[in-house]
Amino acid sequence: MLMSIETHLLALTLAFIIDLIIGDPRWLPHPVRGMGKLISLFERFLNKGTKRKLRGVIFLLVYLTIIVLIVWSILFLAYKFNWYFGLFIESFIISTTIATKGLKEAALQVYQPLKDGDFVRARANLAMIVGRDTENLNEGEIVRGAVETVAENTSDGITAPLFYAFFGGGVLAILYRAVNTCDSMVGYRNERYSEFGFASARFDDVLNYLPSRISGSIMLIFNKPLESNKHNCFNILLRDARKHPSPNSGWLEAAMAGLLAVQLGGRNTYKGIESLRAKMGDPLTSLHSEHIIVCNRIMMRTCIGFVIFLWLIGGLIYAIS
Repeated sequence: MLMSIETHLLALTLAFIIDLIIGDPRWLPHPVRGMGKLISLFERFLNKGTKRKLRGVIFLLVYLTIIVLIVWSILFLAYKFNWYFGLFIESFIISTTIATKGLKEAALQVYQPLKDGDFVRARANLAMIVGRDTENLNEGEIVRGAVETVAENTSDGITAPLFYAFFGGGVLAILYRAVNTCDSMVGYRNERYSEFGFASARFDDVLNYLPSRISGSIMLIFNKPLESNKHNCFNILLRDARKHPSPNSGWLEAAMAGLLAVQLGGRNTYKGIESLRAKMGDPLTSLHSEHIIVCNRIMMRTCIGFVIFLWLIGGLIYAIS
C-alpha cells in the first residue's frame, strides 16, 4: 500500500486537528498502552542472563515488526474499503502519536496552582510530567521543570511523529511512537536497562536527530523573542543546544530559553541524587508562572509552523516530480 505525499499531508493535518480537539481521552483505547504492555512482556522474558545487548536488539526488531504489521494491515483494509474511510482511520492513528492538547493541559495543571499560590499542588502536578524530585522546588524551579518539559516534548510528542507521518503516513508515525515508548520504558542507563535498552535508546536518538533540529529552528522562526532578537536566539541555539545530555532535546530547550530570555538547565535531584546539567540561555529575566503560558503559545506556533513547513516541502516535491 503506497500512499502519496498528498495523502500523507492530508492525514497528518487532520490528525493534528483531531488531537487539538479531543486529545487523548481516557475512555478511548490508546495504542501506547498496548505498546507498554507488549514491551513489559518482552522485557520480563528477555532481559535476563547474558548477551543482553543482543537480546535488546532482537526484542526491538520483533516488537517493531509486530506493531508495523498490525497498523499496515488496518490501513490496507481501511483504504481498500474506501479512500475516505482510510484517510479518516489513518488520521486517527496519527493523532494517537501526537500530544499537543495533552502537553498544553499538563503545563496548565502546573500553572493554575502556581497562580493560586498553591505550591504543594503545583509540585505534585509537576511530578506527574517530570522525573526529577519536586518536593522542595520554589516557583522558579517549578516553572523551569514545566517549561523544559513543554520544550522537549514539542519535538518528541508532536513534530517528530508528524515528520515521519509525512514520509510514511500512519505506519511510520506509529513506528516512531513505538520506538519512543521503548526508550521511555527501557532506555535508562542503569544496571537493569543499560544493556537491554541500548538499541532502543540509540534508535530513538537517531529518529529524533532531524526532527529536533528542524523543530528548534522553526520554533525561532515562528515566534517573537520576549526580550532579545532572533539573531541572539539563534546564537543561543547554536551555542547551547549541544550542552544537553540528550543529543536532541537541547535543540528545543535552547530555542525556548532564547525566546523566553531565561536560563534553563542547572541543578536537579533524582531520588535524592544530585544531577547538574549545563545551563542554556541567558538569564535576562527570572522564571515566573506566566512563562508557562508563553511557552505553551510558543509550542502551538511551532507545531503550526511545522505543519506549514511540511506542506511547503510537499509542494516542492510535487513541483519537481
